[in-house]
Amino acid sequence: SEAVAGIIARHVIPCTLEYLDRATHALTDDYSPTGLPRDAEAILLIEVDGHPAQVEDDAAAVEEELRRAGGDIRVARDAAEKDRIWTARRNALPALARARPTTLLEDATVPRSKVPDMVEAIAKVAATHQVRIATFGHAGDGNLHPTFLYDRRDQAESARVAAAVDDIFRAALDLGGTLSGEHGIGTAKAAWLENETGRGHLLYSRRLRKGVDPKGLLNPDKLVGVRG
Repeated sequence: SEAVAGIIARHVIPCTLEYLDRATHALTDDYSPTGLPRDAEAILLIEVDGHPAQVEDDAAAVEEELRRAGGDIRVARDAAEKDRIWTARRNALPALARARPTTLLEDATVPRSKVPDMVEAIAKVAATHQVRIATFGHAGDGNLHPTFLYDRRDQAESARVAAAVDDIFRAALDLGGTLSGEHGIGTAKAAWLENETGRGHLLYSRRLRKGVDPKGLLNPDKLVGVRG
């Protein structure tokens, strides 16, 4: 995660910069072996594109930041090896989904420079609440997917997961991030929306909603609904 911040600080914007933590990669490798090192704390899958000269410069900068962070570097030699490496990311969610009866994926997103802090926060949350979290995601835009692996039939475990989710939302907002980078707020995060936008924004949204849909016919009782 330190390498991610370093790469972005160099003004290098890879076309792809994906992150898998050790837990995610271990489960993914069990699901479909990738040949990537299982003892790594995390795996970064990185691609750069553009004019050949720019690609060469960007790749050199990326490698420098990876070495600075103490990382090992593997460059795909051909399309077949590239595809095999990418199976680690493509198979992440199905691999996690079979680990426990219940999978809960979040997508709290933080500024790219704060990715290391968010990774650390997720680890602390998991330890504090004694829950199992595997994290992967789009590190290039700060969008991480801390994924809870548990059994919702276990009420005690489910309660710990709920508390951990709240702490992850809180950490993301404290780091200047957002509750959702791509999946949206929905009903699951509705209670947290005011924490991100402020009370005034929420009340204004409700007034606007009431103005265009006074009878509450469109998706009633959701978030800014007139009866909310």
